[in-house]
Amino acid sequence: MLAVVLHQVQFWRAARLDTDVLALLPVDEQAPAVTAATRALAEQATRPVVVLVGAADWPAAQRAAKAVSASLDGARDVLEPGAFDGSRFDAAVEFYRPWRDRLLTADQRDWLAHAGADEFGATALMQLYQPGGGLHLGDWRSDPLGLWPAWWTARAAETRARPRDGLMWLEGEGRQWVLLGYQRRGSAFAVGGDTPLADALDAARAAAAQAAPGSRLLAAGVPLHAEAAAARASFEINTIGYGSLAAVLLLVWLTFRSLRPIVLVGLSLLIGCAVALSVTALLFERVHLLTLVFGASLVGVAEDYGFHYFAARQGRPAEARWGILGGLLPGLALALLTSTLAYLALGLAPFPGLRQMAVFSSVGLAAAFLTVLCWFPAFDRGELPLTRFSARFADTLGRWPRWRPTRGGLALAAVLLALMAGGLARLESRDDLRQLQGSPAALIADQVELGRLLGLPSPAQFYLLEGADPEQVLLREEALKARLDRLVAAGKLTGYRAVSDWLPSQARQRADAGLTAAAERAALAAVAAQAGEAAERPAFAAAPLAPADWLAGPAAPAIRGQWLGELGGRHYSVLLLRGLSPELLPRLAEAGQGLAGVRWVDKTAEISSLLARYRSGMAALLLAGYAAVFAALAWRFRRAAWRALLPTVLGSLATLAIFGWLGLPLQLFGVLALVLLLGMGVDYGIFLLEHPGDGTAWLAVALAGVSTLLSFGLLALSSTPALRAFGLTMLLGELLIWLVTPCFRLEDVGEGCERP
Repeated sequence: MLAVVLHQVQFWRAARLDTDVLALLPVDEQAPAVTAATRALAEQATRPVVVLVGAADWPAAQRAAKAVSASLDGARDVLEPGAFDGSRFDAAVEFYRPWRDRLLTADQRDWLAHAGADEFGATALMQLYQPGGGLHLGDWRSDPLGLWPAWWTARAAETRARPRDGLMWLEGEGRQWVLLGYQRRGSAFAVGGDTPLADALDAARAAAAQAAPGSRLLAAGVPLHAEAAAARASFEINTIGYGSLAAVLLLVWLTFRSLRPIVLVGLSLLIGCAVALSVTALLFERVHLLTLVFGASLVGVAEDYGFHYFAARQGRPAEARWGILGGLLPGLALALLTSTLAYLALGLAPFPGLRQMAVFSSVGLAAAFLTVLCWFPAFDRGELPLTRFSARFADTLGRWPRWRPTRGGLALAAVLLALMAGGLARLESRDDLRQLQGSPAALIADQVELGRLLGLPSPAQFYLLEGADPEQVLLREEALKARLDRLVAAGKLTGYRAVSDWLPSQARQRADAGLTAAAERAALAAVAAQAGEAAERPAFAAAPLAPADWLAGPAAPAIRGQWLGELGGRHYSVLLLRGLSPELLPRLAEAGQGLAGVRWVDKTAEISSLLARYRSGMAALLLAGYAAVFAALAWRFRRAAWRALLPTVLGSLATLAIFGWLGLPLQLFGVLALVLLLGMGVDYGIFLLEHPGDGTAWLAVALAGVSTLLSFGLLALSSTPALRAFGLTMLLGELLIWLVTPCFRLEDVGEGCERP
């Protein structure tokens, strides 16, 4: 323990605790580069926070936006200004000017390839004699056909916001809106109970209302949803956790009427968590916060060992404590073995988080067990009288119904099995990620309204493009866009956002520069023939615009998040889509087929598939855990081993049957709860088999069962979908296992219970 204390000091000083939920996700060993690209995109896409400030007229919107900006400037510790800045347009125009001749839309490219000299000349004359119409970004000689403004118009179509008075402006739903962009400092998925983003936005909303009464502020972004979910989960866990802790302490006090059991059981849990943390930190580079929280809850099972010791210790002289522990040791050791086997099954799944939890829980149980074995008799020196509450409850074991294979018992079993079979037949699995959506309604409403106003692309479905170098990635983007243009022309798809729209491939730039040069020379010649005065076409950059130059320029921030760059020796980019609908997704998946280096990514479907795959995998591991536990029980109890395991089997199956009858789906979190039920529930059968007819063993089982119900079952009250599914499974399963276990008890030690 001295070594553990020294390591704990070093661990907490080194700050090796990870709070990023993305670190818990599995790594795809078969495609590590694609996984790295997807995670890089997630890191870039999950930091932005988009803010829209609206008012009835433009001056009021400007005042409200100014107040919001000033208010959010005071929250620089969590938010930093983003890339929405109307003043950058002029800088981008000047940056692109040397390469103006090779920036063409698809329609312009088709027109230049098929129109003749006469049409070019007429267009140039029209541009010359109508200088006041439309957008002009240079003199007539530098763009006689007026090609460049149309290219910028196409770029502006990617968002409905337009530069106005140095701000990004749009109009919609009877209001004038100002678009403000921010970035979340740090990871969007940092786990915590505070809400600094929401607090900052509430203050900004109040400032806007004061500057322009009647104004509105809409905010959207993954960090807002992640923060709300983490804060709600933290509040619920703390509330339920403190409430259940108080109830458990009250129960222990009523049972033993002494502080010594409370202190020593708490000490065993503390030591178990400390040793588990040290060992986990030695085996893994970083320990995740959720591993610490969830693993500490699993280690809480170790309180059963302490309860069993003190239940047997009641009413016995202090001198007998070593002998008491010796008599309990076989059962406690077997309970440790079976629980460890159940939790180690978690480590077989390729979830880094589950592997950490498996190590943490197994080591923590072992450390808590050793604490009971080595420390309890040493510190438990005083008397522990038998309380009236303990005596009365211990006596209930003799009156508890006991199942026997009589005609009535078999008929009851048949009815219950039929009910369970009916429920299991109706049970459905549902792994849709959207079923786990638990964001506040106000946040979802803001997200929907803001997306409708801005016409933002979907971050959940996109194309991931891969190439040996940047040029190959851009060429593959352009090939994909040719197919998507057909869907846009047919009205199926609103549009898309691609890096190659802002940075064409060098091959495309050379081809377009040739088309533009030929067309503009023909146009200038036609104008000279009619006007009698020659016009000389200015020179443009000789070399194409290179990716490195573009990335360093002022236009790159507008789409920088979609250029992933080099990862694992390959280069990647992302193409985002606008105007998606569920029925269009299969068409989009087909559009990328047959194109090298193009991968269709539907993150919602992928994560849902991932949850389904690991739910099935964990179910198989659960069966393996049952087999390993039964082998350990058979080694100890021989023909009576089924009595220890059957209550857990029945309780778990009955829980699933109840889910089926109620129409509740089975999810990954439910399967994880079933693993925990195996580790906890089988202990009850072990204790009653080790000490048949012993009321103190039944008292220890009751204390363990009630404490587990209070610790985990109350999570069924959570509004967080994952916690609610986990808690409801634990609530039903633990209650049923606790009620059924004494029904299969032995009357005495000789009834089919052979010792090896």
